[in-house]
Amino acid sequence: MALTRFALFNILLFCSCAASPPNFVLLFADDLGFGDLGCYGHPTSLTPNLDRLAAAGLRFTDFYCTSPVCSPSRASLLTGRYQTRSGIYPGVIYPGSIGGLPLNETTIAEVLKPLGYATAAVGKWHLGVGSNGMFLPTNQGFDQYLGIPYSHDMGPCRNLTCFPPDVKCFGLCDVAAKKKQPFFLYYPSHHTHYPQYAGPGAAGRTLRGPFGDALYEFDNTIGNLLATLEKTGVINNTLVFFTSDNGPELMRMSRGGNSGPLKCGKGTTYDGGMREPAIAFWPGTIQPGVTHEMASTLDILPTMASLAGAKLPQVILDGVDMTEILVNQGKSKRETMMFYPTDPSEMYGLFALRLGKYKAHFYTRGATHSGTTPDKDCPVFAVLKPHDPPLIFDLEADPSENYPLFLGGRPDLQALLERIKKVKEQFEATMVFGESQISKGTDPELEPCCNPQCSPKPTCCRC
Repeated sequence: MALTRFALFNILLFCSCAASPPNFVLLFADDLGFGDLGCYGHPTSLTPNLDRLAAAGLRFTDFYCTSPVCSPSRASLLTGRYQTRSGIYPGVIYPGSIGGLPLNETTIAEVLKPLGYATAAVGKWHLGVGSNGMFLPTNQGFDQYLGIPYSHDMGPCRNLTCFPPDVKCFGLCDVAAKKKQPFFLYYPSHHTHYPQYAGPGAAGRTLRGPFGDALYEFDNTIGNLLATLEKTGVINNTLVFFTSDNGPELMRMSRGGNSGPLKCGKGTTYDGGMREPAIAFWPGTIQPGVTHEMASTLDILPTMASLAGAKLPQVILDGVDMTEILVNQGKSKRETMMFYPTDPSEMYGLFALRLGKYKAHFYTRGATHSGTTPDKDCPVFAVLKPHDPPLIFDLEADPSENYPLFLGGRPDLQALLERIKKVKEQFEATMVFGESQISKGTDPELEPCCNPQCSPKPTCCRC
């Protein structure tokens, strides 16, 4: 969903002007690969505004999402908890899904609301609609929501216009501006999920075809947002954080994104499926630079809570505070990253685990989303394969996960293996799988419909 500068100005007026607590803008791309941005080395991507953020902010090289597909990754981003705890598995939520992100899960918006933050979500929710819209963002701490609640290749709203039906510039712009509330804006864009699209300002403007044009449109929207932050005088009191939900959908070939030097892409637990570009920008607070410290979408909730002075939810959190990385380019509190497949289960547990610079694969499997690549480990034909001992890679020396370390005759690696096994055992002992929300099935009556009284559903609902 592209936003005009006028629309962004109204959204931020709703969300306020200057205030002493920091404002937060969270930008979340869709199916964007580690190698897709100009500032991450792509030779033909046109991303001047994201490149500007990277040049003036902090660029991460080792930043991870928690799932190689959309819905579970978004659940973890907003709650600071692995998707297995909230039940957003296996796979993704559909327009008619009965389940959604459980209302007893606490989102970033709900953490900030008690401090007086105005909150808005714009774009792709993909965490459920439910009966009477019970799972929509407005029931998860967001004051306002503009967008469609699932991928733009799903359901009746494929033209991106029919939900919600009556947006009135949020209605409270002047009131909130006078109050000078701090704000949290969550912008989970539909770009660059397939099929890509771009408006007149971006279509045909890049050297990279439809994918590049869609990425450029997304970048233009980010430029409009930055201009609005400047115009409203709040940019120096605003943390802007950018990342993506999962890796590129390589089955779409040139229209599917690029994972750069990383192995495979969407749907897999190789780094190409879950290591993402990430940029933190906050003029005067975050100094320009690059960090190789490990961090995750899980860490965004505790970080924003810390910066705002908010209380953390009284549940097991998997995220850690990144403030030391952001403000001082210091060390990360995160020592490990856990990798679950798209269909996690207690029987198999973790597919992979990263400890420091080492990553151990206990199971490997390809995915339909990562088909068409020359790498035989990526497509769906690469069936589930257990590894005992696990395959261990040094990600600093071998980010492409091509050369597993030979453990024989290496006491240091044997000690590493024992430590990895212990960390895995300790983590899995704390993991209580929540009831699967996606396994509850679907009901066509729940799917948002452009013609609510029509029959038969959902075929009559096409916009």
